[in-house]
Amino acid sequence: MEQKFLKKGNLEKFVNAIAEVYDLYYIQKGKGDKLHIVKYLNELKNPVIGEVRPLEPLKNFFFYAREKVVGGYEKSGEVKDIEGKPLCILGMKNCDLSAFDILDYVFTQGDFKDPFYIRNRGCNLIIAADCTKAIDTCFCHALGRKHYPEGYYDILMSELHDGYLVEGKTEKGNKFLDKNEALLNKTTQKHIEERDHIRKHAGIGVEENIREHKMPQYTEYKDIIKENLESEIWKREAETCVECGSCNVICPTCHCFYLVDVSQKDDKELRYKIWDSCMYKRFARVAGGANPRSRLWMRLRNRFEKKFDFFPEINGYYACTGCGRCISGCPAKIDIRRVLKDLVAEKKAKVK
Repeated sequence: MEQKFLKKGNLEKFVNAIAEVYDLYYIQKGKGDKLHIVKYLNELKNPVIGEVRPLEPLKNFFFYAREKVVGGYEKSGEVKDIEGKPLCILGMKNCDLSAFDILDYVFTQGDFKDPFYIRNRGCNLIIAADCTKAIDTCFCHALGRKHYPEGYYDILMSELHDGYLVEGKTEKGNKFLDKNEALLNKTTQKHIEERDHIRKHAGIGVEENIREHKMPQYTEYKDIIKENLESEIWKREAETCVECGSCNVICPTCHCFYLVDVSQKDDKELRYKIWDSCMYKRFARVAGGANPRSRLWMRLRNRFEKKFDFFPEINGYYACTGCGRCISGCPAKIDIRRVLKDLVAEKKAKVK
């Protein structure tokens, strides 16, 4: 579909049209200018379309933190349709969207597929938005990512001064826009130029962060874990780690889970899939009590190894999108940018 222009005065009508078909979630600015994803309840309260990503990762809506996968030993594989309306998530940024490079690979490819994730991905509507600024933890460019959406969305909204550039990408998105074309106007060259201007300046903010922290470019990360398996960097960074798992929970690509069976009063067994964390000591423990990653620094190393060695080898993508959530969410102040910079420097020093 060609680009259209939505006036800011028509945003509420546009949102109401979405809410007729979907349970809508949008980004809201709260206390301290914190951005959270909230459910739409008949009116928009401090909505944010542009700016930056919210505190919560998008994965929450597709890979649930706690999900019943079997009830009473019913036939596994019989995945029920979602009751009620499907979901629409409005205003999602590229650091969340590009995480689907990893999540889709893990849950939808190979011999074993996750039917729950596939169901959730298929029925929902994603409305993406450009970042119109950068905060001090943004570093997506250092991972080869853009600060505006490139894929994995149905509709894209680019915020301008007095409205939004709107365009559909999928059949689902275009169908919705066609149905509500009365709310949309023609796009002018001025609108395109304004969008490009906003994108340029938001990108400058990301580049300034990267320069400030002296981050290497993504082409320099190859084999940095393999070359530094016994580096003192791991022990140094793990000294302050409190093993809380925040970096895993808040990460848009982390996807580990475990299964737990719960007995009910009627003797039925329920099986739940629950988020797990590779930073927990019990994570790698095997039968008999052996633990190949019994030390905290080993678990920290494993987290980086999976993101920067394992996934690039198996599907060609880093399992980090540069969103910076782990930086702001870590009580120990472990900064992934510092770790990457030091690992690259140590690898280069070995070559010399």
